[in-house]
Amino acid sequence: MSDARVQPSDPGPAAPDTADWTWVLTRPCPDCGFDPADVRPDGVSEILLDAKRRFARVLGRDDVALRPAEGVWSPLEYSAHVRDVCDVMRARLEQILAGGGATVQFANWDQDAAAVEKSYWRSDPTVLRRELDAAFDAAAAAFARPTPGQWSWPGLRSNGSPFTVETLGRYFVHDVLHHLWDVRG
Repeated sequence: MSDARVQPSDPGPAAPDTADWTWVLTRPCPDCGFDPADVRPDGVSEILLDAKRRFARVLGRDDVALRPAEGVWSPLEYSAHVRDVCDVMRARLEQILAGGGATVQFANWDQDAAAVEKSYWRSDPTVLRRELDAAFDAAAAAFARPTPGQWSWPGLRSNGSPFTVETLGRYFVHDVLHHLWDVRG
């Protein structure tokens, strides 16, 4: 008898996502319903901690490692991605704050390369839950630190997309909530 949490065969990497999602900073997402106008900079931490609880439930599912369709990440893979997104966004926020108001340049992060490098599809759900909890806690704590005067401090993504502390928080929240929508969490 096999464990339903284990993919019957190693599916390898999923199809890459090449979309530029920065448009979600100016208009609602028709898929997940996210509206950037609904996210206050001082509310990001609370949203992240709620998402942490919801992802914990997702990781407890018996079919967490099963992909819903060929080339589409399983809930397990989305959870591993979100763990890394938490770390990347926390680091970017910390970089902006360390810049003291000067424009900082973010290093490129290739999410698809990270998924392959870390073999997201092979993650252990129990270990991943601990890692995801820690990543959400660290990100929530970091996003609770900026003062209103720092919300406009700038950063640039490697492709030139401009962010501020405020828009980085909104972008981050959309990513997390959209992936909860992806996994029906």
